[in-house]
Amino acid sequence: MAALGILLLILLMAIGVPVAWSFAVVLAYLVYVFDVNTTTLLLQGFRSLDHLILLSLPLFVLAGYLMKSGGIARRLVEFIEGMVKGRRGGLGASMVMASGIFGAISGTASGAVASIGTIMITPLAERGYPRGYASALLGISSLLGILIPPSITMILFGVVTRQSITALFAASIGPGLLLIIGLILYNRFLVGRKFEETYASGTEGTPVSRFKAFRSAVPALMLPVIILGGIYGGISTPTEAASIAVVCAILIGLFVYKEMSLKHLKDSVVAAGETTGTIMLILLFSFMIGRILTAERVPQELTEAITTLVKDPILILVLVNLFLIAAGMIMDDLSVTVVIAPLLMPLVVSTGVDPLHYGTIVACSVVIAANSPPVAPILYMACRIGQVSIHHAVMPAVWLILCVGMPVMLVTTFVPFVSLAIPRLLGVY
Repeated sequence: MAALGILLLILLMAIGVPVAWSFAVVLAYLVYVFDVNTTTLLLQGFRSLDHLILLSLPLFVLAGYLMKSGGIARRLVEFIEGMVKGRRGGLGASMVMASGIFGAISGTASGAVASIGTIMITPLAERGYPRGYASALLGISSLLGILIPPSITMILFGVVTRQSITALFAASIGPGLLLIIGLILYNRFLVGRKFEETYASGTEGTPVSRFKAFRSAVPALMLPVIILGGIYGGISTPTEAASIAVVCAILIGLFVYKEMSLKHLKDSVVAAGETTGTIMLILLFSFMIGRILTAERVPQELTEAITTLVKDPILILVLVNLFLIAAGMIMDDLSVTVVIAPLLMPLVVSTGVDPLHYGTIVACSVVIAANSPPVAPILYMACRIGQVSIHHAVMPAVWLILCVGMPVMLVTTFVPFVSLAIPRLLGVY
């Protein structure tokens, strides 16, 4: 019966039912099948939302919107582009690094697509990059917001699995750096082989222009330093760091860059509220679904069934990776993180995998799945920003996944040191 509920969730999402209402239908189905006391279930659901760390969600989302409207994202792009101008594959590399820095402030992939994509896709196309490839590169590099802390995906994973958010942030740094390096090297390999990167003559890339770009970007570059330095320095919690990020983004947008108006501020708050409302509704339904599945011993029975059929821990991890990717190809990243990941956690832990390590495996699977059809929400969004048909971006996205995404996921899965070294070095785990 529980398996039918999961299949129903996947089916509803596949036919285009909004995520929150897909969860609501599945919850109603499970309540009916298992004859659950709804009063108790609702109380448990709302108590699960009474978590201090969840306050950081709307704040990080708001910080992302404020970065775009306040000119912070544009200054970051101009600074990075100036640093790599004239180097082979430099413009593509600048988009990758800008997405990584943006992720270190906002923690969202969709925000990176909208902010970085609107600034960079047209310049990439003008300088020789095929729009399909540029959109695919934007899609996968925007997912760095899931790996480079602070990450909303890691916050949700920590809440539903009761793991340290700070430790999860630190654990995702290693895979995030691997993904950045892989994307830059792959882009550099293609330039000059599949297409030529051209530059117009001008002063960009000179020491003077680089200094000007750096001076302009200093306030923007201080944001990730303040956020991450505060969290790992023990000065602030993730929630307090998110509050600081919002205040700094407003002050920089209003008084330093002077690009943010009161209307921009209002629009950012409304957009962040809408996004946060959807996330919280999904969380509420997912918590209640999780309560029912746990009460019916579904995770334990799944673990017993698979370990009975498959004894090799390596093969089990391969199957878990494939299942996470397959689920993410149909469901969105929130659904995979708050429903599928906790369901598989007892199975993974039974093979000796550290829960923190498992969190990075889930994050890597989301990076791959969010750019894999049929749903591929981030890739579709990148194509809309890039003004190109999805058909032109599918094959470049597939090659990026095969040559960069999958190797990073496999290294993350089978080399625990990549995930656990930094948390242990920082003393947060």
